[in-house]
Amino acid sequence: MPPFVYRITKYDPAHRDERGHYTGAEDTVSDHGPVEEAYLAAIAAFAEAAGIDQLEIREPQIGGFAHFGMEPPVDGYGLADLFPAGSAGFHDGALVPITVGLELVRAMLRDKGAWCRLEAEGAFAVHVGWDQYLYIGSNLPCETALVRTRALGLFPERLDASPYEFAPDDPGYVQRPADADFWARLHWTVSAHRAVFLEEVFAGNASRWHRLIRDNIETVCSQLAPRARLAIWPDLLTDVETAVAALPDEGLVEIVWEDEDGQITSAVVDETQFEAVTSQLAGARAAGVVSMYAGEDLPLFTAVLPDSEGVLRARWQTEPTPSDRDWAFLKTLRRGQVVTGTVTTIASFGVTFVDIGGFTAMINIPELSWRPFDYPSDVVSVGQEVTAEVLDVDMVRERVPLSLRAVQEDPWPQVAQRIDEVVTGPVTKIVPFGVFVRIEDREDGFQGLGHQRAG
Repeated sequence: MPPFVYRITKYDPAHRDERGHYTGAEDTVSDHGPVEEAYLAAIAAFAEAAGIDQLEIREPQIGGFAHFGMEPPVDGYGLADLFPAGSAGFHDGALVPITVGLELVRAMLRDKGAWCRLEAEGAFAVHVGWDQYLYIGSNLPCETALVRTRALGLFPERLDASPYEFAPDDPGYVQRPADADFWARLHWTVSAHRAVFLEEVFAGNASRWHRLIRDNIETVCSQLAPRARLAIWPDLLTDVETAVAALPDEGLVEIVWEDEDGQITSAVVDETQFEAVTSQLAGARAAGVVSMYAGEDLPLFTAVLPDSEGVLRARWQTEPTPSDRDWAFLKTLRRGQVVTGTVTTIASFGVTFVDIGGFTAMINIPELSWRPFDYPSDVVSVGQEVTAEVLDVDMVRERVPLSLRAVQEDPWPQVAQRIDEVVTGPVTKIVPFGVFVRIEDREDGFQGLGHQRAG
């Protein structure tokens, strides 16, 4: 937030009690008249004093659940006619002239459903709070604007910071950017599953759903809203009757359906609206249901679109799915790194699975040991702690092969030094073409083959 922060209200500070609560007669809603116009005039005065002629929309939110997708524009959210591209133009990072910014403030003052922060690269900010509280920040003191604000009958008060300054919900959580790894994985997922859903969230609860297949993935991705939050879901669609049968007795769900033309529509509803929405599915060829409650239905992976130069400026928090947590962990691994983990499973096909910090890596049979063995269980056991080297980190398939033998001393150079040496040892196996003899005095010692000579 810029250094000069002012709270601007229609509430006279003289009409506050000892705890700072307003006790006067002013209403806490917009008058849709001269007081509202005074707020807008004050913002315009501060912007002029600060030399600001356009603002950037940050963290846009739509009150309720507005879904634009293939539906007609949603009325009543204070966005009508403000954006040439329609409501989808109300996205994080969109630059708007002061005139449009003032209309967004008007919508926020009237609590029409749209909300956002309006900023100008750290030099200027406008935040609208509950009950007609307005916060303006500037890198200049804007004395003329303060005089103008008081003349409008409003009360500016200097603060240290705006209570609506952005603060992440979880400061320790690292966002996942839609980078090269993300797009590679998306392409691989579409190829492997033939179809997946991409949920594009561009303004809080406003979202669009896209069904991705090999033929349309590039086209869809080129039309995503800037700085959108993305979630990749498995193919949600099934026949309509099955989808309707999956509706819970009560609760909030998102119903996604595809019409005969392949257009995707969605609506967030509860049990009081199930009947009305399911009646719209009569002409749908497929539908799916997603629970809106945390932890019940999770996307495969999530990301946030960076700007064109690859910088992640959007502040949306991605949902920490299990796959995202794996991805964050994989980013810490490097080929050749030595890790410690616990053997969790020895599969029937021979691969050994190891938990390394909550991620399951694998050891293929040849990487278990330099020495001969019959079964993986001859080398490791479930619950055993092992130290191994990372052979590779596959970010797309989320696979990490390990090697136990890479951290062991290679015994073959010592064996090679015994060339031409006469050795004795027990016969371990007789085969039609000769016998195997153990040449080291240990149970897992190397074996040599004595060929049966012809004639």
